[in-house]
Amino acid sequence: MGSRTLWSVILSCLRTFLFASIAFTVSLSAAAPDYVAEIKPLLKNQCVKCHGASTQKGGLRLDTAAGAIKGGKHGAAVMPGDADRSLLVALVAGTHEEISRMPYKRAPLDSTEVDLIRAWIAAGALAPADEEPSDDRHWAFIAPQEVRLPRIPGVDHPIDAFVRQRLVEEKISPASETDAITLIRRVFLDLTGLPPSVKEVDAFVAEYKDPAQRETVYLRWVNQLLKSPHYGERWGRWWLDQARYADSNGYSIDAPRQIWKFRDWVVSALNDDMPFDQFTIEQIAGDLLPNATVDQKVATGFHRNTQINQEGGIDKEQFRIDSVFDRVATTGSVWLGLSIGCAQCHDHKFDPISQAEYYQIFAFLNNQDEPTLTVPDPSVNREALGEERKMLEAQITAHWVANKQAFAEWEAELGTPSRSRLSKTALAALKVPMAKRSFEQKRALFTAGPGAADQVYRAMNERLSEIEAVLKNGITTLVMKELPEPRKTTIFVKGDFTRPADEVTPGVPTVLHALKPRGVKPDRLDLATWLVDRQNPLTARVLVNRVWQQYFGTGLVDTENDFGTQGSLPSHPDLLDWMAREFMGRGWSLKSLHRLIVTSATYRQSSKARPDLQVKDPTNRLLARQGRLRLDAEVVRDVSLAASGLLNPKVGGAPVYPPIPDGVMSLGQVRREWKVSPGADKYRRGLYTFVYRATPPPSMSVFDAPDGFAACTRRIRSNTPLQALTLLNDAAQVEFAKALTNLIEKEGLVAAFRRVVARAPSEEEQRLLAPLDAFSAARVMLNLDETITRE
Repeated sequence: MGSRTLWSVILSCLRTFLFASIAFTVSLSAAAPDYVAEIKPLLKNQCVKCHGASTQKGGLRLDTAAGAIKGGKHGAAVMPGDADRSLLVALVAGTHEEISRMPYKRAPLDSTEVDLIRAWIAAGALAPADEEPSDDRHWAFIAPQEVRLPRIPGVDHPIDAFVRQRLVEEKISPASETDAITLIRRVFLDLTGLPPSVKEVDAFVAEYKDPAQRETVYLRWVNQLLKSPHYGERWGRWWLDQARYADSNGYSIDAPRQIWKFRDWVVSALNDDMPFDQFTIEQIAGDLLPNATVDQKVATGFHRNTQINQEGGIDKEQFRIDSVFDRVATTGSVWLGLSIGCAQCHDHKFDPISQAEYYQIFAFLNNQDEPTLTVPDPSVNREALGEERKMLEAQITAHWVANKQAFAEWEAELGTPSRSRLSKTALAALKVPMAKRSFEQKRALFTAGPGAADQVYRAMNERLSEIEAVLKNGITTLVMKELPEPRKTTIFVKGDFTRPADEVTPGVPTVLHALKPRGVKPDRLDLATWLVDRQNPLTARVLVNRVWQQYFGTGLVDTENDFGTQGSLPSHPDLLDWMAREFMGRGWSLKSLHRLIVTSATYRQSSKARPDLQVKDPTNRLLARQGRLRLDAEVVRDVSLAASGLLNPKVGGAPVYPPIPDGVMSLGQVRREWKVSPGADKYRRGLYTFVYRATPPPSMSVFDAPDGFAACTRRIRSNTPLQALTLLNDAAQVEFAKALTNLIEKEGLVAAFRRVVARAPSEEEQRLLAPLDAFSAARVMLNLDETITRE
């Protein structure tokens, strides 16, 4: 992005007038005419200490200089050469008849400052003479440009150079490095989602004492964590949020589905450090690659994570179209950081994306069949499934006996119209006397009749069908498959699929780089390649911003799913562009990006609050310290599992069913059985817990896990009493506490405390814990704020 022009600052200021928000300043270039030199600190300190959410309020576009000059219903914001008729002057002076004084909810500018702005406009609203003419497009639609690293004495790491440059400008000192115990727990949780063992903590602290070897030691530990198979689990969950992954179909029926092979593919791909451009291509269009492998086809499950409506009487085409709508919106938000879905019904109100361009993207994703793919899996326990099948058949038979009268009444009342809707198997069964019918004949009839609204029966029958499919075909997963001939795609008037209008062909928004199709008819593979083209101004920026967000709580662009004109400006624009180019230059390696971030002094800072920062940078946008971040829902479980010694570290495989509160599975339309997994399976990581969209495990929901209905690019972090109650009373947490109780009795209170939070308890903490019995002490330790926080 390079240095910003004065016009860029003015535009940010104008946007602020309409939508004031989080404080941050935009740096300006140094040389300028005298009055411009004077106006810089004014704009920097008074007007632009907000992120610039561009808008078209009243028809006024404030994302370009041309738009500000053209103006809207209230007039031109800036009229070069005519300050008296410029809306900007009227607003800052407080003389406008309809709009109150600006900046909004901030201290007003004094008369001297207003006169400076007036003088700048009267002189022609010129930028400093030495600044190059700026591209008039919104910053995010311009490809990242090469950025020169700042030179800061004593700073070697490139990330630190950019961050320290801003801190120097703001006269803020960075925090010192955090202590060794906090650092090793932080980086373990960030890279693997698991806490370090007491032995690992002691080893790191001992090695880290020598200042001369500190960098070498830390880098070695970081590399070990990046090689851990648990790295893929931790960052796989991050990607699955964006893929809207869950283990059920959604809608009111919310039947279970098999798609966990896609989850395992993500974990494996990340562990292998698959380049992100290839990672993208295989998920969007793996089936279209030459000689596509089974794994590449499995990867296309990314866009099969949409919901499936299994209710009776629906229009299947309507819900197929809804799935495509979802895929367009998800592609836009996950890779481009744009709210492309807003153009489904009309031209985008703020970004330069027309409705026709929306349906051109739609056309790429409208030409697929949605089959299941059988995947070999030697890990399936066929014997155990066979036993469960026999048990279910016996339970279903008993259920038929209990509902014998309803079954007979339904059959007696069957008329010709009802019979015409029965399956061939059910029609054939009607010709056989009840006493001589086979299990499958009774099953076909009961499923079509009384069982259709019987929640208990439906749950048993669905599980039986799932087991039969696995025993017959092996593991299946949902995938995409291109149709031999593309469907006709049209614009839908107001987004209504029953109102087709003009036909469109696959294409991309003209505001972005050009599509380079391989043939006459562009397909998903062309779209995937376009997404990761190095000329794409968005994908690399969006990706590094989301990774940064995981480490610091907020991205450099805090509207991580909206890089459009309604989104925030980056707090450190040059750092964002440098990292985006570096990420691509290093072969799109995510592990390299992680290593780059966690080895910076910025990442390793203390997170302790400081009085000076409460005034100068209350939201920590300038990164003068680290942040204390609540752990993700799955990691909260994983920390308790690891601390209690119960963790089963197995990687991959079918979902598991840990204990959940009674009654949870009765909350959906169909009451389903939740059979707790036996043995070590119930102690597996949270990543592997089966998640129904309609009735997710409460311990996940209470800690803000996404529901899988839509792509989640940032988890919220709430703080509620229910979280503390869950940690105390949830069945799984009680079991973890009992296991930790045994460790307290065996190893002592101090050792158990260190297992939970890595550090030793203070004398005051020991005094408070000492009177408690071992079980109560264990429950307290697992409920500490520090336990469920990164530090």
